[in-house]
Amino acid sequence: MLFFVLFAVVMGAAHYYIWRRAVRATTRPGRGRRIGTGVVVFLYLLVMAALSVSRLGESGLVVAVAWPGFFWLAGAFYFALILGVLEIPRLVLNRAARAHEVPAAVGAPTAEVEAPGATLEEQPVDPGRRLFIARSLAVAGGVATVGVVGFGATQALGDPVVKRIPVTLGKLDQRLSGYRIAVVSDIHLGPLLGRAHTERIVRMINEQGVDLVAIVGDLVDGTVDELGEAAAPLRDLVSTHGSFFVTGNHEYYSGAEPWLAELERLGVNPLRNERLRIERAGASFDLAGVNDVTGETFQDGPDYGRALAGRDTSTPVVLMAHQPVAVREAAKHGVDLQLSGHTHGGQMFPFHLAVGLQQPVRSGLETVDGTQVYTSNGAGFWGPPVRVGAAPDISVVELRHKFAG
Repeated sequence: MLFFVLFAVVMGAAHYYIWRRAVRATTRPGRGRRIGTGVVVFLYLLVMAALSVSRLGESGLVVAVAWPGFFWLAGAFYFALILGVLEIPRLVLNRAARAHEVPAAVGAPTAEVEAPGATLEEQPVDPGRRLFIARSLAVAGGVATVGVVGFGATQALGDPVVKRIPVTLGKLDQRLSGYRIAVVSDIHLGPLLGRAHTERIVRMINEQGVDLVAIVGDLVDGTVDELGEAAAPLRDLVSTHGSFFVTGNHEYYSGAEPWLAELERLGVNPLRNERLRIERAGASFDLAGVNDVTGETFQDGPDYGRALAGRDTSTPVVLMAHQPVAVREAAKHGVDLQLSGHTHGGQMFPFHLAVGLQQPVRSGLETVDGTQVYTSNGAGFWGPPVRVGAAPDISVVELRHKFAG
């Protein structure tokens, strides 16, 4: 509820700013301004409606509201951002317009010069010139917004990028060198992404011929009844040692227990604060998984001791944990590699900058407190079907012995 209220306030402020710059500043009082005002109010309500139905499955009405609403959410964000950047040329152009009008004020006073003794900054700008500047900048901002959102939509709705990530583990037995784990996160099945999205991900993973599949949370935005059919293609995942899953925050918003049971039915094995031994050619490593920290609100949070205590520390352990921030605790338990998602890589620039305020790794492979963390950008999106500067991905993590070439 608090998130919804904060979202409403922020979006209200953004729409008010858009109204001032794209409607009020570009129109004279009258019918045109009233129509423009109505359009901005409608778009604001559409965004709020899209957020309200975002976890209600794939019904026709939900989809009809969600697609335009979330597209405009991205449009509103970038339009307001670009208009903000255009404040600088607006001030420069208005200043130039004032300077242009000074000779007229000195040589022959006109009705446009209300204060002959005013400074240059105080000189009023001719209303027609001011209107032309405002309209030109609003059009430029609109064109730029369409370009950015259009490009972002092609990124979000296209095939995820397949990344190949070599990771050297000091304790890894040479017989396991080359072991490949497909990491996929943040699929976000819901009103905008359905069964076809799952089928594409399954096909792309199967084409890689991996040893193990790790789905690290945020699979769904809706209940099993609403999205069970959309998730069904997961039963077709193929790998040597099977498919595994840990909860993300969105599973708890969508009903974690029914989803865990459904995934188990589909042959995807949930790891709920537990681990198992993965063996090949007489060598082994531990695969562990912890619940997302959001589960603490539902009395089902992460338990690192249960998942990691009592193991053979001479062999490496790979931990599946939805949020990269879990590495703070994982490192204390000697985890060699953590596989995470959650961040979406920032999804839409410049949100990349905000991710670091909460998470130690935004995207890619880094070392935190002695533990390597790989964070996927995710294969889907949340909210706007737009990605700018953070293409979706499916990652193939290849474990390597430290002396492997």
